[in-house]
Amino acid sequence: MASMAVCHSLATLSSTKPLLSQKKATSIANLKSHERVLQSSLLGTRILIRKTRVPFSSRVGATSTSEVTCSASSSTLPSALLFDCDGVLVDTEKDGHRISFNDTFKEKELGVTWDVDLYGELLKIGGGKERMTAYFNKTSWPEKAPKSEEERKAFIASLHKRKTELFMALIEKKLLPLRPGVAKLIDQALADGVKVAVCSTSNEKAVSAIVSFLLGPERAEKIKIFAGDVVPRKKPDPAIYVLAANTLGVDPSSCVVIEDSGIGLAAAKAAGMKCIVTKSGYTAEEDFQNADAVFDFIGDPPEERFDLGFCRSLLKQYVS
Repeated sequence: MASMAVCHSLATLSSTKPLLSQKKATSIANLKSHERVLQSSLLGTRILIRKTRVPFSSRVGATSTSEVTCSASSSTLPSALLFDCDGVLVDTEKDGHRISFNDTFKEKELGVTWDVDLYGELLKIGGGKERMTAYFNKTSWPEKAPKSEEERKAFIASLHKRKTELFMALIEKKLLPLRPGVAKLIDQALADGVKVAVCSTSNEKAVSAIVSFLLGPERAEKIKIFAGDVVPRKKPDPAIYVLAANTLGVDPSSCVVIEDSGIGLAAAKAAGMKCIVTKSGYTAEEDFQNADAVFDFIGDPPEERFDLGFCRSLLKQYVS
C-alpha cells in the first residue's frame, strides 16, 4: 500500500517533497520483468518504475494482474549545499546590479544606459567587469575611456569598484529581500551539519554584504564565500565549484548546487554536481534541460517547493 500511495502522489503531482518509501518488493522466481526510468519534469527526480508480469502458468484461477512499484529513497545528506548569489539568494539583477551600473555610468558621465532587455542579454556574460568590457568592445568605448589595453583594464576596475559601492548601499538598506525559502533551506542544512557556501561571479564584497545583511551575522559566520576573481575563469567554467569542493574537502558528486541561470547550471554540471534551478526574473525562459530539478523558487510553507530532504533524494534514487 505504501508503494501505491507513492505512485498516486506522483500521478496527481500533489506534493514536491522527496519520496521516502523504501519498502522492498517481493521477488518471485521465474518472473519476467521489465523496467523503465522516467524523468519527472516537475520534481526532477529519477523514478524507477518496475512492472512485473506473472507467467500465465502461475495464474491459477485468477485474472491477469500486474504490480507497479515506484520509489525515490532518501539517501545520505549532501556533503555541501552550494548557492549562487544573484538570482538565487536575492533577485538582484534588474533592480539591483543594473541600477548600480547605470548610476555609475551617470556619475562618470559616460552617456551609457543599460535598459532591462539589454541587461538581460548582457547577463549571458559572467562577471561585471567582463560584462562592461564586452559591451564597450562591441559598441565602442566612451570618449572618456583611455586608449591602451592596460589603462582600460584599470578604467573598468574603477567603474566596477564604484558600482559595487552603490550596490552595497542598496543591500545595507535592505531594499532587496531574500527570495522565499532561502533562509529556511540554509537553516535546515546547517542544523544537519551540511556545509553551506555561496559561489558567485559577483564581487566578493557585494556577495558578503548580501550574506551578512540579509541572512544575518549568525548564519554568515557559518557560510563560506567563493566570489569574484577568486578563480581566473568564471561561469560557465566549473572552476569556482571545483574550488569550493576542494576547499571544503568534499566530493563534488556529494554536493547539491542551487542556481538560476544556464551558465550557472553548466558550471555545476561540469563540476560533477547535482543542480537544482530556481528560475529568476531574467532566466525564466532559459533552457534547463540538464538540471536535476527546476522550480520557480524554494519557498516557505505553505508554498514550499522543496526542502533539504529533496536535496538528499537527488543524490541516490533506487528501487529495492
